[in-house]
Amino acid sequence: MKKEYHRIGVFDSGIGGLTVLRELMDMIPGIDVAYLGDSARLPYGTKSEKTIVRYSLQCAGFLASKGIDMLVVACNTASAHAIGALKNEFDIPVVGVVEAGARSVVEAGAKRVGVIGTPSTIKSRAYDSAIR
Repeated sequence: MKKEYHRIGVFDSGIGGLTVLRELMDMIPGIDVAYLGDSARLPYGTKSEKTIVRYSLQCAGFLASKGIDMLVVACNTASAHAIGALKNEFDIPVVGVVEAGARSVVEAGAKRVGVIGTPSTIKSRAYDSAIR
């Protein structure tokens, strides 16, 4: 049986996550969403991993205080560096764009893939790991 989510939290380090938000709202019409675009501290890609994790935990904590029952990390850099910490910290499903992107690559059977991302996202090799 599929779990029904009542309020989904979405965060990004800027405004790019609005694309993810729009897609989510198209997929689940009427879903209640709490969105946080952390434009005050962007770009995350120039920050240390420790800072990225700290910012991600703060964003997720804020959204959790709004009663979300699922978290979508719409930031590639936060997904690459903080997804494990977020899953450990919060007792709700947490999904990131790296996982979703990698799943799409595998399902499409792509042999060569280009990733556009911050230097931090690329250096993390998160997409390489997720695809394999």
